Amino acid sequence: MNELTHDPSEYVRGLQQLLISDKKKIAFLFGAGTSLAKKNRNSLFIPAIGKMTEMIEFELNKTEIFRSAIKEIKQEIGEDKFNIETFLSNIEEKKHIIGNGILNGLKVEELDSLIVETKNQIRKIVCVHEEILAKKSLDDLIHVDFAEWIGRADRKYGVEVFTTNYDYFLELGMEEKSIPYFDGFSGSYKPFFYPESIDDLSYLSKQTKLWKLHGSLGWHLDISIDKNIERVWRKDSDCEDILIYPSTLKYADSKKQPYIALMDRLTNFLKQPDSILIICGYSFGDLHVNERILTALRSNTSAHVYVLYFDILWKDGKKDGYALSEDSSLVKLCKGNGKLSVFGCRSAVIGCQYGKWRLKREPDKEDTINVNLYFDEDGPLDPDEPKNEVKKGEEKWTGEGELILPDFAKFVAFLQSMILQYKPNGGQNV
Repeated sequence: MNELTHDPSEYVRGLQQLLISDKKKIAFLFGAGTSLAKKNRNSLFIPAIGKMTEMIEFELNKTEIFRSAIKEIKQEIGEDKFNIETFLSNIEEKKHIIGNGILNGLKVEELDSLIVETKNQIRKIVCVHEEILAKKSLDDLIHVDFAEWIGRADRKYGVEVFTTNYDYFLELGMEEKSIPYFDGFSGSYKPFFYPESIDDLSYLSKQTKLWKLHGSLGWHLDISIDKNIERVWRKDSDCEDILIYPSTLKYADSKKQPYIALMDRLTNFLKQPDSILIICGYSFGDLHVNERILTALRSNTSAHVYVLYFDILWKDGKKDGYALSEDSSLVKLCKGNGKLSVFGCRSAVIGCQYGKWRLKREPDKEDTINVNLYFDEDGPLDPDEPKNEVKKGEEKWTGEGELILPDFAKFVAFLQSMILQYKPNGGQNV
């Protein structure tokens, strides 16, 4: 039985044509992995959930009453499942049931203080922009290069960017490159979120849109005296920022304004004819986001979603396998929807079919330059290896390797390689 394979050059070329074409409506959905990406060794970034958990736990343990509580909670959750999301979910759930009692040695007001301080620590870690601006190191931010691609790719329809991240990386990138963008806010002195403006964007057809699905640093909530009117407005970031924090409460929070209007925009974008959504740095861990994507795809025959899935597993600083296996939940999801393609690092699901990446033919010297932009070929098999049946002294080209586009920094470099293919008048050279 022959193992099913996908040729990366074929499918990446198809993706490239979609990005160059002026007929498609293009949007991106960026998750936490895009804020982790580094342009170079000097790049500042936001750590992944594991490192973030360690940093926050270290700070919280400086308070004695929190230290013993965290130790107990970690035992309850389990060392292997303990992270900032499971921890915050645990203490927020306990706050709702504690009443006048004591849980993990904490009274309700102490538990509330632990929640507030945990959120403060998350916010502090995400505020990397302050250091970037202080060091004047915007050139080291990969999002600046992404913004440059937006500015140079003169499209008929403006690019829309959805993100679950709170940070200012995308704003810094676009403002550094003087890219005008709309994010749903209106006003100058105290800009306010205007949900109705998201419904009809025909008057801003070519302007870039930035939709922050989980809120942002600098977003605040005004509640009127009678508590009947709430208004979201934007200013400098402080401890009153409204964000959807990583806990089980995020599903309820996502049904409130301004988040519901932004989620509706994601659905409505995918319901448009010839719409393409490219996902990077997002691992399908938010059910409310997944539901919107899948629901929209069921009602639009011409939409397509491409997922650049960074699925490398690490152990002790070394690669320890890949998450996109045939029995993984994401693969099972894709097998039931032909309009959802997942490009993992060693394998992919395309047209409901799971298979490994493998080039059909060995690239020549000229082709290799292009292939290297998106694919890292494995070295030829060593004839001394028992698994290789070639004769001694020969080497066997396998065509297998690792797709590098799921790494956001590599994906941006790939986008930038297409800049020269655009003509100044808005056409393109292919």
